[in-house]
Amino acid sequence: MVKNLRTCDLTDPLGLETTRPALSWQLAGVTAQTAYHVRVDGLWDSGEVESADQRVIYGGEPLTSRTAARWRVRVRDADGRWSGWSEEARFELGLLSAGDWSAAWITHPDWYDEHDDPRVGEGRPLPLLAGEFTLAAPVRSARLYVSGLGVYVASVNGSPVTDAVLEPPYSDFTKRVVYATHDVTALLREGRNAIGLALGPGIAHVFPHQDRYMKFFGSKAAPRAIAQLEVRYADGTTGRFRTGADWLATEGPTTRSHWYGGEDHDARLEIPGWDVPGTDRSGWRPVTVRPEGTGMLRSRACPPIRVTEELPAARKLVATDGTAVFDVGAVTAGWAGLRLDLPAGHYLRLLPGDQLDAFGRVVQSKPTTGAPIFNTYVTKDGPQTWHPAFRYDGFRYVEAQGLPEHVGAEAVTALVLRADNEHIGRFETSDPLLNDIHRIIDRAVRGNMYSVLTDCPHREKLGWLEQAHLLFDVVAYNYDVAAYCRELLTGIAEAQTGDGLVPDTAPEYVVFDGAFRDDPNWGGALIRMPWQIYRWYGDTTAMERHYDAMGRYLDYLTGKAEDGLLGHGLGDWFGLDHSTPVPLVSTWGYWRAAATMAKVAGVLGRDDDAKRHRALTESISAAFTGAFRQADGGFGGQASQVFALDMGVVPDELVPAALDRLSRDVREGAITVGEIALPALYQVLTRAGRHEALWGFATSTSHPSYGYQVRHGATALTEAWDGPTRGLSQNHYMLGAIDAWFYRGLGGIGQAPGSRGFRRLLVAPAAPGDLESVRAATRTPYGQVGVAWQRSGGEFALEVEVPPGSSAEVRLPDLGLTRHAAPEGAVAAGERAWQVGAGHWTFGASK
Repeated sequence: MVKNLRTCDLTDPLGLETTRPALSWQLAGVTAQTAYHVRVDGLWDSGEVESADQRVIYGGEPLTSRTAARWRVRVRDADGRWSGWSEEARFELGLLSAGDWSAAWITHPDWYDEHDDPRVGEGRPLPLLAGEFTLAAPVRSARLYVSGLGVYVASVNGSPVTDAVLEPPYSDFTKRVVYATHDVTALLREGRNAIGLALGPGIAHVFPHQDRYMKFFGSKAAPRAIAQLEVRYADGTTGRFRTGADWLATEGPTTRSHWYGGEDHDARLEIPGWDVPGTDRSGWRPVTVRPEGTGMLRSRACPPIRVTEELPAARKLVATDGTAVFDVGAVTAGWAGLRLDLPAGHYLRLLPGDQLDAFGRVVQSKPTTGAPIFNTYVTKDGPQTWHPAFRYDGFRYVEAQGLPEHVGAEAVTALVLRADNEHIGRFETSDPLLNDIHRIIDRAVRGNMYSVLTDCPHREKLGWLEQAHLLFDVVAYNYDVAAYCRELLTGIAEAQTGDGLVPDTAPEYVVFDGAFRDDPNWGGALIRMPWQIYRWYGDTTAMERHYDAMGRYLDYLTGKAEDGLLGHGLGDWFGLDHSTPVPLVSTWGYWRAAATMAKVAGVLGRDDDAKRHRALTESISAAFTGAFRQADGGFGGQASQVFALDMGVVPDELVPAALDRLSRDVREGAITVGEIALPALYQVLTRAGRHEALWGFATSTSHPSYGYQVRHGATALTEAWDGPTRGLSQNHYMLGAIDAWFYRGLGGIGQAPGSRGFRRLLVAPAAPGDLESVRAATRTPYGQVGVAWQRSGGEFALEVEVPPGSSAEVRLPDLGLTRHAAPEGAVAAGERAWQVGAGHWTFGASK
């Protein structure tokens, strides 16, 4: 049996842009595959192929715009038996060229300036655009291709076309604007129909203003929209309806929206039925048709942002001055939704925040959320609901100024938003503190998983790149990000400058100075992430697509290096020991980029490049050693030693003592490294088997530690070890690298050397300290891997789930137990180690 058929790592996607999509599947009821047979109906038949691959590239004639396909697969098992055909999967291509578009970009005339004045539209309510058309016959199928800038909300006949929000995703809007494809067949009806487009400025058009917080101001593109509806009638004929000069525009009830500062909505100005056919639009104005073409339009290639969770206010608090403050129970990111029954004319001012002051009011300041940030809402008469539509906030608390005293906690609900990457990870232990640490890290990942990985959802909302690759494993253990990370890379590559520089943020909406624009441990994401995608998912397409750009960045770094050393950068950001030399940290990032490029070139068969990059890696290592090795053979402070150990430049005879010192510091909670060295520290100690040291730090509640944050009330990981005791961001995942150790070290879920895509697993859990049990699971390209272990009374039991198509080496931890038990079928592979195939396996040890 075959299941979970996916195209380009998506389930039944619409609007694909690739003409040769990747087709993948998982096995069920079959432990191993020896051959496959794929049929894409009417387009391609692979025939019976001798291969264990469960990911293949469509091999028929290149696909064309609007191609709709159904495909299925069958496989042969180790005994030579063929399975039945799988259930069908579907995919559909979008519009592959500018010539496929006949629609035009349109906007409200008050929001257009031929000189692209960044103040265009400032002070004006946000536009509503509408167009009507007639369907003369029953419809078999209909596709709406739609995009907008900066944020649009599309509807057909008064109903939203999707549950995706904050569309389109981030991109360099001058180079690429993402459009979406929607099946709107069920929303249409014979006769008159209408399409509505509500517009907001988003991050594409950030007003310069003085009354509210803004991280920056500037305009990539003023609000506009484009939509093209293509209909296939039941009789086989087709029709097309599109944005153009016949559309109408008016001002809507959202009177202002600023990506950072807040959104204002006057419900009294709402226009009932504005997006349904037959509405009187006699007072509306003809739209302005903008001059831009459609060459920058590209199809969505990953899951959109959606409401993924709802957190009703757990309580209504009252500040000392009587102001109502609603607590949703956890620091999160998204919308504060209102549900009210009030007469018209109440002016409400809603301040989001993560912390309260001594008087019970929401804290806002530049180091935390930025200030001031607030949304306003003016009530209409009767029952009503509202949330911002064109922006979002980070918050736990909502201070509601102007709310009548009788309104209770039920009035506010947090609508949690994030990119809708499937949550695939599970981690829980017998230690409540570790569970809380995992929970706050995961909450911070969610709070920053938008169309880019941000570093906080309030003050920044920018795609700082260091976290995207330094914490790749943390994100990938918990979420399916195969398609998402490929899309992130597209934005990173777009941000690369002509001389090869990759800026620290992508897309680069604001150009920072010096190291805040140019640091190899930020820009290195362009090189590291394609390799990480390959390592995690077995997918080479990102390496192939971005190989030249990756090489240009490495050449850029080489051009800035002097005698193999890089002197510029931010150093070990947020480190507690300020003695770590910036050139040492930057040179480590340079070395890592070169070493990764050597591996990438080797996989892609670029042998000459691989040889050249290996030589560069060795020369950087030699330069690093020559510049930073001290007379006693060490490399200085804690972070410096971590980098040297990671590079393998510490002399062999000194490695045990260096690991002992590092382990002692970590076990005692004396960590001084910053966010760049922290993941390397965990990796160095994990490779050396120093799990007791990591356990000591994981269970610490003194400062600095994760436990300190938990004990002081953190509900999401915070920017600094101080947690809620310090006024920095309370929703920041940059320190969350320990979560990878939770899965790989305590859960034991890793890959065997040389494995890619988790084809060959290495299950080697650690059982440090007094930890009694762990349950961990994640989904790999072959299916779920699960590990559960417990110990009690001198006995240890381990259960392992290996998905079909994978195999595993299972290693029991050395707990001083002398009797070991393995199930039938497990093949001994050393002391306390066995090789197993797919299936559920139980191992044990006792005195």
